[in-house]
Amino acid sequence: MNQAIHFPDREEWDAIQQAVLFPALVNGMAVTCAIPYAALRARFGAGEAMALFGAHRWDIEEEAEQLIRKDAINDQGWIWFS
Repeated sequence: MNQAIHFPDREEWDAIQQAVLFPALVNGMAVTCAIPYAALRARFGAGEAMALFGAHRWDIEEEAEQLIRKDAINDQGWIWFS
């Protein structure tokens, strides 16, 4: 599957979900990606969620791209990192 995937710089912290949300544009369609703080901390150590996301953005976006290519989008149209 050949998809054009772009990640605009519009990440935000969602206190209710306890996750950093960031958009992906897949062939022009918006998909919401979410990485919980617990996953950020487990992968990258202690720190503030947005700072951890910013410091590791390229790795996170690369993994999101792989999940999108595997069609790991849930029923709500979101990609959730575990």
